[in-house]
Amino acid sequence: MTDRSAFPRRREALAMLAAAALPSAAHAAERRVATVDWSVLETLLALGAAPVAAPELLQFREVAVEPAVPNTITDLGLRGTVNFELLLLSRPELIYSSSFYVSSEPRLARIAPVERFSIYAPGRPPYEPAAAMMRSIGARLGRSEEAERYIADTEAEFAGLRERLKPHAVRPVIPINLGDTRHFRVFGADSMFGEVLKRLGLANAWTEATSYSAMAPVGIEALARMPDAWIALIPPVPPGALDVLAGSTFWNALPSVRAERVLQLASINPFGGLPAARRFARLLGEALPAERGHG
Repeated sequence: MTDRSAFPRRREALAMLAAAALPSAAHAAERRVATVDWSVLETLLALGAAPVAAPELLQFREVAVEPAVPNTITDLGLRGTVNFELLLLSRPELIYSSSFYVSSEPRLARIAPVERFSIYAPGRPPYEPAAAMMRSIGARLGRSEEAERYIADTEAEFAGLRERLKPHAVRPVIPINLGDTRHFRVFGADSMFGEVLKRLGLANAWTEATSYSAMAPVGIEALARMPDAWIALIPPVPPGALDVLAGSTFWNALPSVRAERVLQLASINPFGGLPAARRFARLLGEALPAERGHG
């Protein structure tokens, strides 16, 4: 005789298996998230939660480089003046913004609820706010485990690099963008670059105040005040600038240049989140010569 009381239990078990095979409601919802900020875009991609729309994707691929941007994301145009029609057509259920785009929020809010993050603020290191943003987004989209794993992996990567770069702790690093052959933008303690240097056990040669991470323009002669520093050149570099500097008597007389302590890094988003922090740490670690800790 068949025990019919087993049927409900069997149906419940099958229902549970079917539910497990489907995306969770939170994971489905994240596919309808949009952002107007690159640091949020980095974070979403790092969590495996690609937004439906984001701005300046071609430029992001060139400047931020990573994480990779899938072709399914709608490009909203310029960050400062996003295409609101395309954003509306993307049907986001949630729009992530940042303190850089407060003026756009009234228009954004007509399309979908807006959540804003503030990573960069004068005088405040951005690493912990970036980690908090990742945790918040992870919790909102049902990806808390992914967020915690990414943060833990970031800390582990930094710890490994910090140990390997101990010989370089005797010299500071000055991270800069060249504005032209006579001026540069420098990143201070309240920048992601400055924060990463600290977490790698390296000193930032620039100890003066900055505003929202950087100061510009700074005359190239200021580099003479930091004769022991490694100069970390971060793109973009003006066309022809390096050729001009190569023939400049003043540039070649700088102690760091004369000692061949100039590092040319690949492009990094200077106002990014944890993915940008990890990229800078990795590129810097690769650029500093292992055999010349006291070079």
